[in-house]
Amino acid sequence: MGVLAGSPGSRIGEHRWPAALAILSAIALYLLLPNRLILGPRYVVPVLELLLLATLIAANPHRFTRETRELRLVSLAVVLLIGLTNTVALALLVDALLAGTQQGAQLLVTALQVWLTNLIGFGLAFWELDRGGPVQRGLATRETLPAADFRFPQDEDHDTVPEVAARSSKVTDWRPTLSDYLYVSLTNSTAYSPTDTMPLTARAKALMGIQGLESFLLTILVIARAVNLLH
Repeated sequence: MGVLAGSPGSRIGEHRWPAALAILSAIALYLLLPNRLILGPRYVVPVLELLLLATLIAANPHRFTRETRELRLVSLAVVLLIGLTNTVALALLVDALLAGTQQGAQLLVTALQVWLTNLIGFGLAFWELDRGGPVQRGLATRETLPAADFRFPQDEDHDTVPEVAARSSKVTDWRPTLSDYLYVSLTNSTAYSPTDTMPLTARAKALMGIQGLESFLLTILVIARAVNLLH
């Protein structure tokens, strides 16, 4: 993939700081996990993620205006690391719950950490994959955008009443940003299914399915453990 850059008068690209803040939040949540939920030395994964994030910030310090194949791979690597380490933490948490070794308060805090990381990780994954990622989505003309993985309400509101159609993608050239994908992740992890935004591709459906299953499993086990503690 070549370098993408905006031309004079073109779109200016999505802000960098929301994604950086989301990644830093996921790193902090990982560092706060109990030792039982971490494989290997505690700081190996966070340091690696910080190094990858620093590389991405150096390339696009303020807005997403530049991308190469290498930068794209680094972006995906960060998301993959967050997802894999949290899945491992979830598996170890399930083991601890089934073994009955987690105390009540510690259980709730740890489960919340894993759930929040799940929300952030999948939100970042949706954001990285849909319509070619943040750089292409932010700078490309609508005619040259890659095929969409998600259909947002704004993508089909142009034929409704005027006050709703005024905010549609067709009228305003609206593009989803990280906050939109985090919202999709939040609703999917609480409703365990799509709500207002529909997955269109196999990979989008697979990711939403995996997230829904992980969230459902976590919720059921925490509730079961909480009920058990009451008896």
